[in-house]
Amino acid sequence: MKNASMARFRIAATAGVALVSALALSGCGAAPFLGDPSATPAPTSGAITSVENDLATGSVTRDLTAGNIGVAVNYWSDLPMDEWTSGANKPLNLSLSATLANDEGQRVYLSQVSVVAAVTGPEGTLASPDSLVDQASVAPGYQVKAPYSYSQSFVLPALDPAATSISLAITYELLLQTTPTSAEFAKQTATDLLTIAIAPAE
Repeated sequence: MKNASMARFRIAATAGVALVSALALSGCGAAPFLGDPSATPAPTSGAITSVENDLATGSVTRDLTAGNIGVAVNYWSDLPMDEWTSGANKPLNLSLSATLANDEGQRVYLSQVSVVAAVTGPEGTLASPDSLVDQASVAPGYQVKAPYSYSQSFVLPALDPAATSISLAITYELLLQTTPTSAEFAKQTATDLLTIAIAPAE
């Protein structure tokens, strides 16, 4: 009888410990490593959003194609990136030279360069400046097949103060002689996209 009483006492004590443990856990919520599937993560204050910047190192080179024309373009700015603020005039310099696959001696001309901007801020798209265009002043265009090249500077004007980045869609319109002695040309187009961060104003 004594052994049976002791056994019942041990069972009751064990159940009591289990009940206390369960109550303690229910008071503290689920264990952190289990997570709570119904919980909504709280926003992190002071979160840093990274802005893409193709000119982060000061310059960038791109290799583009337009049909059988290869176009090597180098972009840079004389204005340091930390001074590319919304209110500043922001110069973008570029130089390019073309090569021709299956070159038979034809010339390659650049007839036009156009730059279309899209401005973005924390809340989305902002008003953008007018497009910039360099139309060749000679016909049929500027000769750009190596060893010849083309250089130009486009100045981006002041932007909305909320701007955090500007994306530039750049189009190069090229004319290729159909034969080395022909006065007829085939039009080819190369396109590029640059995204540049806008520095916060001090």
